[in-house]
Amino acid sequence: MLIKNGVLVLENQCYKGDLRIKGERIDEISSSLSPYYDEEVIDAKGNLVMPGVVDLHTHGSGGYDFMDGDEECVTKASQSLLMTGTTTCLPTSLTSSDDDLFLFFDNIRKAQKEKKGARIPGVHLEGPYFSDSMKGAQDPRYIITPTPDHYKNVMEKGEGLIKRWTIAPEVEGAMECIKYLKKEGVIISGGHTDSDYDTISMAYDNGMSMLTHFYSGMSTIKRVGGFRVLGAVEAGYLIDGLTLELIADGMHLPPELLRLIFKIKDMSKITACSDSMRGAGMGDGPSILGPKNNGTDVIVEDGIAKMPDRTCFAGSVATGGRLLKTLLLIMHLAPSKAAYLLSLHPSIIIGMDKDIGSIKIGKYADLLILDENANINTVILGGKTVKREEI
Repeated sequence: MLIKNGVLVLENQCYKGDLRIKGERIDEISSSLSPYYDEEVIDAKGNLVMPGVVDLHTHGSGGYDFMDGDEECVTKASQSLLMTGTTTCLPTSLTSSDDDLFLFFDNIRKAQKEKKGARIPGVHLEGPYFSDSMKGAQDPRYIITPTPDHYKNVMEKGEGLIKRWTIAPEVEGAMECIKYLKKEGVIISGGHTDSDYDTISMAYDNGMSMLTHFYSGMSTIKRVGGFRVLGAVEAGYLIDGLTLELIADGMHLPPELLRLIFKIKDMSKITACSDSMRGAGMGDGPSILGPKNNGTDVIVEDGIAKMPDRTCFAGSVATGGRLLKTLLLIMHLAPSKAAYLLSLHPSIIIGMDKDIGSIKIGKYADLLILDENANINTVILGGKTVKREEI
């Protein structure tokens, strides 16, 4: 396959030229390449060619949740993500019973073998070790404190699937859990937490490297005995090594707040995600957060999912394409910076940047071709154009 006349969004620049794919991987990048006999040629028409989105935090899309309880729903959610710009993802759990969590593992493994939809290198566990006061839309029935018997059993059942785990570091037993997960090579992220600065700092020293959906479900400055005490938000700014995960739908974090974050935090320590639920890519109306048979009723309107009483957000309905448009058109980031936040940095976090995350010779040809309005025109996964009728 040959992509002609593209503005190729490379790691540090935009390059006007052509890109050749051989098999699954990028083979050549040049200012001008001639097509081989019978080679498929795509004319990018001077538009952006970007790496596919790598989403480390997504619960579902297209009417399906990864925890719906069967392999088909995992595949359908993954295919919906792919069609809307996400070429690699970590399916993300919610607080649940252990039986539902272990069924989630089984269905992910089956979907991995099928290799339909976005790449699935592993999973992200969101919970169940959370602060009840910061639970947000998480089901309080399943929020528990970590014990060695429990998290070691979950790790055993995961059989290497667990790449990332979000926990609240202030809950009883969390620090020992963090130390254990660090030794097991799991990326530990703080979230749904009422921690103060000192606790976040201690968790960081013990191996926690990220903060999940920064600002959402997270403590900030409060007064204790008249004194101001910093929370998780301030810790995220002050601890240089902590990576901040942003829901880049333009609503969880309004543009002004995104600008503040970009102004304060070094871009190398920021990554973006969708935190999408099943309503992503769908229209407005009633939906369900979490498993279809045991989830939480929500309402999708105004481009976001809300709790039925509309007192708080219940999840994002952003697609990979929407994340791109937020960063490119609303935040006016340079394409290479948007690609870093959505593709390269996430791939670095999960240790896959040798194969995915940027446009570079030798990497998988997981690509998006945009139109002049930053809409996704073409999705390419492993050198093959993704066709809707084949999904």
